[in-house]
Amino acid sequence: QVQLVESGGGLVQPGGSLRLSCAASGFTFSSYAMNWYRQAPGNERELVARITSNGSITNYADSVKGRFTISRDNAKNTVTLQMNSLEPEDTAVYYCNAHRGRNGYTWDYWGQGTQVTVSS
Repeated sequence: QVQLVESGGGLVQPGGSLRLSCAASGFTFSSYAMNWYRQAPGNERELVARITSNGSITNYADSVKGRFTISRDNAKNTVTLQMNSLEPEDTAVYYCNAHRGRNGYTWDYWGQGTQVTVSS
């Protein structure tokens, strides 16, 4: 079955770094764009970073540009989010998402989420 398993969350002080990983299985990973979303309490889920299926194009929310880096390894079916210079506003549950659109159909898979807390 399809699985997306996130890891790497935790508690970090402002200015610190974390590296989130998402391990995928059960689908053709290299055919899917991969995204990281986050959701803070009381807020809607927001797109943080995305990477195309072959890794050639990345996009970031304005709030994380220059601080976060998304990358993928299609040989290992993994996607990572390197988060530097973390701020308290980055506190949220982070979700890994696999997305594919073709001929008017879309496929979306989600991980269970990993908590990131930025606090002193």
